[in-house]
Amino acid sequence: MELVPRKRLALFSGRSHPQLAREVAEHLDVELGAITLREFSDGEIYSRFDQSVRGKDIFIIQSHAGPVNDAIFEQLIMVDAAKRASAKRITAVCPYYGYSRQDRKASGREPITAKLVADMFHAAGADRIIAVDLHSGQIQGFFDGPVDHLTASQVLVEYLRAFAPSDAVIVAPDAGRVKVAERFSQRLGAGLALVHKSRPKGTQNVVTALEVVGDVEGRHCVIVDDLIDTAGTVTAAAELLKQRGAGEIWVMATHAVLSGPAPKRLEEAPIARVVVTNTLPIPPERAIAKLEVVSIAKVIADAIAAVFEDGSVSELFQGENLS
Repeated sequence: MELVPRKRLALFSGRSHPQLAREVAEHLDVELGAITLREFSDGEIYSRFDQSVRGKDIFIIQSHAGPVNDAIFEQLIMVDAAKRASAKRITAVCPYYGYSRQDRKASGREPITAKLVADMFHAAGADRIIAVDLHSGQIQGFFDGPVDHLTASQVLVEYLRAFAPSDAVIVAPDAGRVKVAERFSQRLGAGLALVHKSRPKGTQNVVTALEVVGDVEGRHCVIVDDLIDTAGTVTAAAELLKQRGAGEIWVMATHAVLSGPAPKRLEEAPIARVVVTNTLPIPPERAIAKLEVVSIAKVIADAIAAVFEDGSVSELFQGENLS
């Protein structure tokens, strides 16, 4: 007797951002899998799949939102449970990949925690990782298996096409974002500018904007970045742009971490609009009036469908996700 294997997809969600998981499930036209997640009295996390996952292609979606350590460890425990329950293939879907900014040693005796997180997912039993807009492309090489690096540029560019004026200038807030800003400007036929910044050695979340390279006087400026944490980088860039005579200033970013003083800084800065995606949940107390959220759910759903069907993920982005 010859048996033909049948592929079966199952999508499960952790507790950090269930709304995004539900949106992804809707785009895939599947139901979120049933799973029990709770804490013991000492804070340890318990996970149990409430349905069989044997032989299935499992996708476990969890954005590493605060408290980031709990979100990461909960996803690791879910991966381990799926492996021990004989899942055929396990993909960790991380819309926001925690610890991604520590991707190299900036000074002596520092960790490279982006690599550590990748090692933990491999040890737990993940066969593959899907992530959105990693802080640097090199993180793809930290995991001993396939990594599908998605980008939010499609949805952000579509937003700019719909709402931004034709004379917009795309601004990179630092040298590390120039390549991304250049892609935005090419797709929109817009101008390009760069803010040169300095970060004092040995400090965190302290940024000084020094100079603007490019013509911004009287122009509509759009600052593009991968994430907004304390908002120090984008607000320093916005203030310098305003000093150089820029017109209306917008900020766009994939990940809205919005920690600490970020909401207050964004409110007080000369920024008219802050556009982010929903890779992270935004608590009501941090949802300032100038903040607009666009959904990344369809991008993630299309990538999951391509992985499940053994299709090409890079073709979804015309290769723009490869670096």
